Amino acid sequence: MAEIIQRDGTWVLDGDALRITPGRDRNVGLLRRELGELVVPLEASAGISFEQGKRGGRLRLRLRDGADPLLTATGGRLAEPHDPYQLLVDSDRYGVAEYLVDEVRRTLLLDGVAAGPVDAYLLPGPPVPLSVSAGDGTASFDGERVRLEWNWKTEESKASAGARDLDIAGIEAVEWRPAVGLENGCLRFRPRHAPATAAPAKYDPNAVELWGFRKDPLMALVAAAVQARLPHPTAAAGEAAAPDAGGPALPAGSVPAPAPGDDHDVLLRRLRELGELRRDGVLTEDEFTRAKQAVLKRL
Repeated sequence: MAEIIQRDGTWVLDGDALRITPGRDRNVGLLRRELGELVVPLEASAGISFEQGKRGGRLRLRLRDGADPLLTATGGRLAEPHDPYQLLVDSDRYGVAEYLVDEVRRTLLLDGVAAGPVDAYLLPGPPVPLSVSAGDGTASFDGERVRLEWNWKTEESKASAGARDLDIAGIEAVEWRPAVGLENGCLRFRPRHAPATAAPAKYDPNAVELWGFRKDPLMALVAAAVQARLPHPTAAAGEAAAPDAGGPALPAGSVPAPAPGDDHDVLLRRLRELGELRRDGVLTEDEFTRAKQAVLKRL
């Protein structure tokens, strides 16, 4: 077991999972506090890295595309204080952080965990029921139905229609977007058979408009809970896609495992990918050597 304990939080490698617990430091975002402890199975991980800085370092855990409904619903838009997959590290704990990174990478390598996308969620999403008030309304979700209720700040034409109820079976997609600069954010639900282009969130009865206030990130919890109960976005695409004879290109952080029957060109490509992973710092020298030897045996 490897662990690192910081004011920003605690990461513990416990067998085949990484336990991530938010700290109590005032810089820890509200979303991370509400999420609480996350148990991330290593099969959901695409890689891990540690960046050193003058005043402190940062651990980053990258998940495989489609593994977490929170990341799917937010589209990678979570800011640093609210991102549960980042950890600030004090300079006197750099050695511990590097040791944790080495252990996670070693486990991923030995277990043969691929870094490509998945066609099913590997994390469950936030528990329900839940209700969040922010912007011009309140979004509630009980696992089967979304309810949108409006407040005194809601645009009149939207509020006049009253509260909005959406059954999970009638929702095609959900999106959370934060306010950036002068552009407001939103929590938006797209009903099935609805037009692809929706009205601005201010007028859209299926969206809560967000203005960049403190509780806006909590709306991402509602988005993630709904996303976890929708059909996985890549499942259908994965079934429809024709297999590539040369094998899919592997994202950074993956360790390609040669399979029986690999031809010469495929193996050479995998050797180049390993070299790139080593140059990017994703693989240590020992990890690179072991993986390269496995490929060379196939040659």
